[in-house]
Amino acid sequence: MRTTIRFDDQLLVQAKKLAADRGITLTALFEDALRETMSRRRPAARRSRVRLTTAGRGGVKPQVDLDDTASLFDLMEPRDGVD
Repeated sequence: MRTTIRFDDQLLVQAKKLAADRGITLTALFEDALRETMSRRRPAARRSRVRLTTAGRGGVKPQVDLDDTASLFDLMEPRDGVD
């Protein structure tokens, strides 16, 4: 596959020299560097599920979605001064 990538001029000069010294193409040099970098990637840490502890009786009120911040704000600070 063909693509266009922009490099710092000095970096490209150094890369061309390194490829020539190794007797490989610039493409092969970039592919090797990219493969090496990608092989060092660490897999994302698996996150454990968080369990929220509620205070008071009965836990969370019915119809309350703890993932909906806007609704939580509405419940904590009702509009029009009505609970």
